[in-house]
Amino acid sequence: MSQSVPETGQPSRETISFASVAAGETVELFLMARGPEPTVVALHDNGEITARRTDTFERHRIVLAKPLDRLSFDPETTIVSAIYCYDPDTVLDSGIRVLHAGPAPTPPEFAASYHFRPPFGWMNDPNGFGRFEGRAHLFYQHYPHRLRWHAMHWGHAVSDDLIHWRHLPVFLEPGDAVFAANGAGGIFSGTAIAVSGESGLRAFFTDHVDGRKPEMEIQCTVRCRDGFTAGAPQVVLAGRPEGLNLGDDNRDPYIFQGPDGRLKMLLGGRDAEGGVVLLHETDDPTGTAGWRFVGLVHREREFGRTVGECPAMLPLDGPAADPATRWLLIVGLLMSRDPSTRRRNLTFGIVGRFDGRSFTPEFRQELDFGTDAYGFQAFVDRDGPVGIAWLANWTDIARTTDWPTAMTLPRRLVLKDGALTTPPIEAVTTLRQALLDDHRLAAGETVALNSGAAEIVIEFEEAGAPFEFVLSHPTLKLAITAGANGLAIVHEDENGGAPPPHYLAAGAQVRSIRVFLDRGSIEVFADDGRYTGTKRLADPAPITAIRLEAPQGRAAARVWQLGL
Repeated sequence: MSQSVPETGQPSRETISFASVAAGETVELFLMARGPEPTVVALHDNGEITARRTDTFERHRIVLAKPLDRLSFDPETTIVSAIYCYDPDTVLDSGIRVLHAGPAPTPPEFAASYHFRPPFGWMNDPNGFGRFEGRAHLFYQHYPHRLRWHAMHWGHAVSDDLIHWRHLPVFLEPGDAVFAANGAGGIFSGTAIAVSGESGLRAFFTDHVDGRKPEMEIQCTVRCRDGFTAGAPQVVLAGRPEGLNLGDDNRDPYIFQGPDGRLKMLLGGRDAEGGVVLLHETDDPTGTAGWRFVGLVHREREFGRTVGECPAMLPLDGPAADPATRWLLIVGLLMSRDPSTRRRNLTFGIVGRFDGRSFTPEFRQELDFGTDAYGFQAFVDRDGPVGIAWLANWTDIARTTDWPTAMTLPRRLVLKDGALTTPPIEAVTTLRQALLDDHRLAAGETVALNSGAAEIVIEFEEAGAPFEFVLSHPTLKLAITAGANGLAIVHEDENGGAPPPHYLAAGAQVRSIRVFLDRGSIEVFADDGRYTGTKRLADPAPITAIRLEAPQGRAAARVWQLGL
């Protein structure tokens, strides 16, 4: 990482030093001028670049003619945000190297943490989650220059196993209209697909500008030929269907191939009564033209004036073209509230039949009883459907406060015994670094955790055994409990305050739980993912110890230390 120091004898200039970048590599810098006059950043043997804009950070991309190990600028006239470098020929395999990120956009260092986090700046919903030309890609809602929501960009990373990620250059940036609206909008959520006969991938997203008329939100696409560089955006759907009394919300295109071979597009929105999911289709295999409205595949009437967000649909238990295959429709309900638990912004998975034009639901269930798994996006990977979500919930967001977040562990989506299960993918076992315990926890003893990053597996002799799994934390009261009411995550501030929501899988009588602890999060998978609960911790300090209170001799437990 960089080191920033004032230049000797030049008090108005500052130097950022870093490990040398080789000639021929690419460096990307994000700069903003503090005043109306252009300002200069010196790249020493590689010349200089000029910052001109005062309303946003400009991205400058330089291919180095000579090695570079420092740059200098006047901090009174220039703001320097993220700087990173990469070799375009190998970046998909090696990722970027961050040279400087801060001070504002630098997230806290979470030693031993294993959840996906951006290299700098803010992150929320996953986008474009899929596998292209052998590599898994994860795009995400991103603001590179602060740990707060602002004008939305798309960040980008790739992986081979969905666990170990390599950061790539920022993929998409918003247009000038967003900054004219004080950063209210940007490149909102979407998806990515492979197109037959085209290299790389094609990404689809919502272009959002607050107050724009006649449409606040329109749907766009970009072509990406090399796996990391976006081409020029083009509009593919500029309006909403008429006659449905739809609100301005019309976003988050999820593109997929239907059972009839046509490309389909889901969009989330709302009408006068609640959230809706709209279906469009096209005969164009690239998805760049010819979209027509088919109908509504879901209306949400249970939770009042909600907005349907981040919809997804995929074949769940067979090939898309097989009429016997069940499909899964996923939808987040912004502004929904469960009166019995006081939880907000719920996400549901709805299982049913889909013929390409109409969806017939059979049953639905909440995807996460902890609720901190929002913006859930999924695709069919090599071994079947898999999904990932933002490990947070908008209820907790304060847009005036720095707020680092993460993604959940990737989860399989499996139809089993008439229910949707979401266990973690098998590759999570590669995170195990050492077995910490295989008998003391089951005996009721306290087990210390070395780093706060741990996996715990507890098996009970019979389903429905009551227990309390206590997690020691410096500022929070944390536990996982089971009793007559079901399975619950306890998350309370030791200093008091308003009563927290009740994170409960009502009626669950479980036989096993698998718990993943990390800096700032708890993920619970009970009965192989039949009941899944995710909770972001208000304080990211590590959990230091664990203790199980359960009928003696009726449980077995193992604890592993985890890390990347």
